[in-house]
Amino acid sequence: MAISLRKGQKVDLTKGNPSLKKLLIGLGWDVKRYDGGFDFDLDAAAFLLGASGKVNSDEDFVFYNNLKHKSGSVEHMGDNLTGAGEGDDEEIKIDLEKVPANVEKIDFTVTIYDAEARNQTFGQVENAYIRVVDDVTGNEIIRYDLGEDFSVETAVVVGEIYRNKGEWKFNAIGSGFSGGLAALGRNYGVNV
Repeated sequence: MAISLRKGQKVDLTKGNPSLKKLLIGLGWDVKRYDGGFDFDLDAAAFLLGASGKVNSDEDFVFYNNLKHKSGSVEHMGDNLTGAGEGDDEEIKIDLEKVPANVEKIDFTVTIYDAEARNQTFGQVENAYIRVVDDVTGNEIIRYDLGEDFSVETAVVVGEIYRNKGEWKFNAIGSGFSGGLAALGRNYGVNV
């Protein structure tokens, strides 16, 4: 049974489960009633961060235009342009054994594509979640439902996995961000 987290909670991933090597990070959301004339296109991304909290290079940003990290450790499974349907809207696979030694943590984010032009915010999104699944067994390990109301934000840092004393942990972040993908990228040291 999956552990359900609240904002700010941290949990061990590998300490009690040393065989855990491959993760599937599932992100999902629904759009509230919206009649603005545009589709709601939310995009998941992963930032592979060094000890400084920044990417070591622009290649450490995995998203719809860079689906696979050069190490093979992180792979985005493709852009869902509408978020329609049940279950995960976008998925990112992680191979913990391939994560480069200079990567201390991997942050998972969701942004709204072209949010400013479309006049869209996370205040129009509901039922957003991140879940961590053992990609070998299919068992859901962790689930974090973002209950917060992000009324004006156009990006959210949903959660992260990070190294701690040789083990991997998960942190439920749920932090809203204005300025969309460009501002988020700059925050993490990506040249945008």
